[in-house]
Amino acid sequence: MSLSQSYKPNYFSIEDILVTQERVPCKFLINVPKLGKLNPATEDLDIKPGTILELPMWLAEPISSGRQPLISIDLPRSYKETHREILKADAVAVDLHKFGINFYELGLYVKHLDPTGEVLKVLLHTFQSRFRLLMDLTENVGSDPTVQNRLDMLERMLFKSGHAARMRLDTWLRKSDLPMEAAAMVVNHKKRKRIDLEDLFKK
Repeated sequence: MSLSQSYKPNYFSIEDILVTQERVPCKFLINVPKLGKLNPATEDLDIKPGTILELPMWLAEPISSGRQPLISIDLPRSYKETHREILKADAVAVDLHKFGINFYELGLYVKHLDPTGEVLKVLLHTFQSRFRLLMDLTENVGSDPTVQNRLDMLERMLFKSGHAARMRLDTWLRKSDLPMEAAAMVVNHKKRKRIDLEDLFKK
């Protein structure tokens, strides 16, 4: 499966299904009859206004929209200001797996809950900062295998794809009988540079 298929709104994406199973904090805005069993903290038959529960994203998203939303969704803890500041300070040092195994993809769902746009900014900043780490891992996979445990699922997928590509390149280089030659553009550039240096010394 290609990386692009993991992102919403792909109905058949297993990754997207798993992401939408993630629970998000929700506050009920109106009385919901006969669903009190969803709240283990009370024996009421109804869910009262102001009740805060964690619901899976696939359920929370549709009932929070429309003319009369049943709930309002709050940002999950990993995307709140405190955690955003940690990522801004040094995203590479963060154990992103502890922040959330689907940190980037869940972030795509909850980013609209932040009117300041800071969630989207921190998603981009985190990915850009950690991309070099992924590149280094593909080159030195055996140096510290525990580093992989600190990656979220998207990063692990990128790492596996990059490492597989690196292994295929190494295999091709070992088995190929074709001599490696510099490109004509590089050769011509070196010739021009040598001629320029000779002219310089003549002066």
